[in-house]
Amino acid sequence: MEFLKKYNLEKIDKKLLTEALTHSSYSNEHKNTNNYERLEYLGDAILEFIISEYFYNNTNYKEGEMTKKRASFVCEQALAHYAKDIGIDKYIKVGHGQIDNINDTIIADTFESVLGAIYLSFGMNFAREYIYKIIVPYIEKNFVFFGDYKSMLQEFVQTDKKSLDYVLVNEYGKDHEKTFEMVVKVNDVILGRGIGKSKKEAEQNAAYDAYKKSVK
Repeated sequence: MEFLKKYNLEKIDKKLLTEALTHSSYSNEHKNTNNYERLEYLGDAILEFIISEYFYNNTNYKEGEMTKKRASFVCEQALAHYAKDIGIDKYIKVGHGQIDNINDTIIADTFESVLGAIYLSFGMNFAREYIYKIIVPYIEKNFVFFGDYKSMLQEFVQTDKKSLDYVLVNEYGKDHEKTFEMVVKVNDVILGRGIGKSKKEAEQNAAYDAYKKSVK
């Protein structure tokens, strides 16, 4: 795996790395195989801490601004972008039914699960250095990952005086870690589809999907 050498990860616990790259659809098809969900849970907490610490130590932002800034660099779109840039997405294992739908939610989750594996293999200082190498350059450039695509789509659609509706079509997962799937309809025609860890995030992702298609 190319990204292991690039980030000095050759000595990572290989069992943890395999688990970090395994989606539940794959583990459901293969007995005695663990998926990345527990590592993702750990990686999510570590990532939030590291980025929170970064903003606390390197800016004079007030609490609300730090929260807003942090959210923009750890949102699903940002994490999926990092994972693709590193090349993690090439190695994700999914089941047969999921093989044509390795979406940004899965890719973003895997970024967090790999971070969890890095932390368990090397400790917090190494995990911090890894995240700083990947994310801090984007922070310093004030890179924009996440826009208010619902508002952008609304403005775009209003030029034709059409109605917009967001409809929940699916939700799955345990109560404390639900995943939601939304579609956005224009005059009852589906224009976009999105998945997120909250209905609001799924709506934004559906709007993003629709907006990309609409402005082409």
